[in-house]
Amino acid sequence: MLEGQAAGEGMGMESYHEDWTDSQRALYDECYRAGADWADDPDTPSEDVQHVINLAEADDDTLADAEIDFAPLIDAVTEATGEVVTTVPASHDDPGFKGFVDGVRDGTAEETFGL
Repeated sequence: MLEGQAAGEGMGMESYHEDWTDSQRALYDECYRAGADWADDPDTPSEDVQHVINLAEADDDTLADAEIDFAPLIDAVTEATGEVVTTVPASHDDPGFKGFVDGVRDGTAEETFGL
């Protein structure tokens, strides 16, 4: 961690794809923060958190190029891009999807779901 850097800040960098543009990396970062905040919210149902963790752990073959309309993910991507979206590609190549699910997984207490 760089000196003066807050704990957790910049955690997503290791999860960037090499070929992502700066705007894709920024989208990942925004969605990562949104996912971590959503998972940490006491009002978020644990079964919803578990659903997203399952998506984070699934490989892209299992996801089969599906589009997902999970409301917290849609809200995160919409807020990050400033554009209204109705679905997000369920793919670890998509920075919005990957950022959100990584944020949820990393933002969930390890003892909560045995991570």
